[in-house]
Amino acid sequence: MGVSSSETKEIIKNLITSLMDRVLEKVLVKEPFIPEMHHAQKPLYAALVPDEIFKGSHFERRFVTPFGKVWEKLSQAVAKKSLGHAETSYRINGLVKENRLKRISEVLNNLEHIKPGQKRIRPNWQEEFEYIIAGGGELIPTPVECDLFVHDIKNNKRYSFELKAPLPNSDQAKVSKEKIFKLYCMEPMQIDDAYFALPYNPYGKKEDYKWSFPTRWFDMKNDHVVLIGDEFWDKLGGVGTYQGLIEIINSLGLEYRIRIYREFLGIEPPKDFDKIKL
Repeated sequence: MGVSSSETKEIIKNLITSLMDRVLEKVLVKEPFIPEMHHAQKPLYAALVPDEIFKGSHFERRFVTPFGKVWEKLSQAVAKKSLGHAETSYRINGLVKENRLKRISEVLNNLEHIKPGQKRIRPNWQEEFEYIIAGGGELIPTPVECDLFVHDIKNNKRYSFELKAPLPNSDQAKVSKEKIFKLYCMEPMQIDDAYFALPYNPYGKKEDYKWSFPTRWFDMKNDHVVLIGDEFWDKLGGVGTYQGLIEIINSLGLEYRIRIYREFLGIEPPKDFDKIKL
C-alpha cells in the first residue's frame, strides 16, 4: 500500500493542527479566562495569587483533555494511511491454555517480588516465553484489549501495540506485559506480533533509555517486543516517519507558542522560547 513521506507528514500536521485550533478556540472564544469572574468566584485565591497563575491552569485544563490520547490518535492515523487499517482500544478474543495463564502469573510474580536471600530476577522475554508456552491444559477464553491494533492489508499482517507514555509507571508496564504474553499464547494466534511501544524516547538512543519503572518488567534495550521512538513510528509509517513527526511538532510548536503568548497571555514571547523542542 505505502504512502510517501510527505503524505505522512501531512497527516500528522493536520491532526495536531486540528487539536490545537480547537483548544485555542475554546480558551480564546468559547471559554475565555475572565479575571472579574475569577475574582467573584474565588476572592480568597484572587487576593493571594496573581491572576496569571490561574489563567495558566485555565488553559491547561482545556488542553489536557483533547490531547490526553494524542499519541494514540497520531499512531492510528499514520498506520491507517500507511498500512490500511488501525483501531484504538481494540478487543481481541482468543483461547489460551490454562497452564499458560498460570505460568504468566508466575513469571510476573517472580519479577515483582524478591524472594528471601535472592537477588531481583531480571526480565528476559525469550526465556520467560519459552517457559510459558510449554504449559498445557484446557483452552480458556481470554480477551485482551490492546491500545492499538493494526492490520497491514497488503502483507496480511496483524499487530497489537501496548502504547504508553515515554516514562510509563510500573503498573502500566506489568499490565502490558501480561497482555502481550496472552496474545502470543493464543491458539490459534490472533496476531502476528505484539509490542510494548513508547512513542518517544527522551533519552535519545534506545541503548540510552534508563527510566527505571518499566525495566522491572522488560529488558528495554534488548527484548524484541519493545519498540521505542523511531522503531515504533517507522514500523507504522515507513522509514523516516519518526523524524518527520519530530520536525512537524517542533515547527508547529513555534507557531502555536507565539500565538498563546500573544493572544492568550497577552505578552511577547520571552527570549530563547524557541529553544524548547521535542
